[in-house]
Amino acid sequence: MSVELMNTKEVAKYLDIHEKQVYALIKAKRIPATRITGKWIFPKKLIDEWVESKAGEGLTLAKQKSSKIVGALLAAGSNDPVLDILQTWVRKACPDLYLFSANMGSTNGLAALDDGYTDIAWSHLLDPESGQYNIPYLSTLLPKIKPVVVNLFHREIGFITAPDNPQGIHWFDHLTKENVKFINRQKGSGTRVLLDYHLGQLGVSPDQINGYEREVFTHFEVGLSILSGETDAGIATAAVSKLLGLSFTPITRESFDMVLDQSTFFQRGVQAIMDVLNSREFRKGVEKLGSYDFSDSGKILYSAV
Repeated sequence: MSVELMNTKEVAKYLDIHEKQVYALIKAKRIPATRITGKWIFPKKLIDEWVESKAGEGLTLAKQKSSKIVGALLAAGSNDPVLDILQTWVRKACPDLYLFSANMGSTNGLAALDDGYTDIAWSHLLDPESGQYNIPYLSTLLPKIKPVVVNLFHREIGFITAPDNPQGIHWFDHLTKENVKFINRQKGSGTRVLLDYHLGQLGVSPDQINGYEREVFTHFEVGLSILSGETDAGIATAAVSKLLGLSFTPITRESFDMVLDQSTFFQRGVQAIMDVLNSREFRKGVEKLGSYDFSDSGKILYSAV
């Protein structure tokens, strides 16, 4: 079957649900599908768009419900293991604060912020021309608000592979090796932007990479795919490689930032996040992950006039 089309079993595995649930979604007309010669066929592109639209709907619903929860704060965008730990610490520090976060990728997180669906966007979008993260994108992606960009931390991102890197993946052109199976991040994520930039610089077509079209939404999904032997290489944080016992080849050091509207910056929930990030106890707690730099944490990198 073409890589652009999936059957019922394949789409169930892709969405990590039971095959019976796929049939239930078809019956309820809630999933894009086409019947050909008696078999259900699912165009992968439409499935990806459907997943993204459901994520957006989830944010809308959360926004509606959050108005009933005192102290609720919505976040969306990029993904990092530290964010999961951060949510736990913020909850301990402020038991009456509810921090909801959705993994959508940096670009979609910023779009959700501009449209009012979220209070905070987590982002690490590299602008290759300036070498800056996030700030060069503000004028085009956030025209409706007055954004503030605050650094959360710097992190190492690179290629993760099986232990001892058996396929010898050290740079982007190595992903075109015949026997290498790659796993990608979703369109609009900061990691995908980084990948596409380097492929363009090297003159490498995505069609040359086995697995370029296979997308996941988190760093852990990349790591688990490699750990299970389903794929050989992906791009993720050094922390994920360490936690899963995988090999890591660095690509770059990223600025991982929190983007929000000026009116949100002084809210109690945001200040609670900053207090936790700057606490000695929290930083000591995440030291074991390695490859994080909190020296600029809390620093305002940009504020609209």
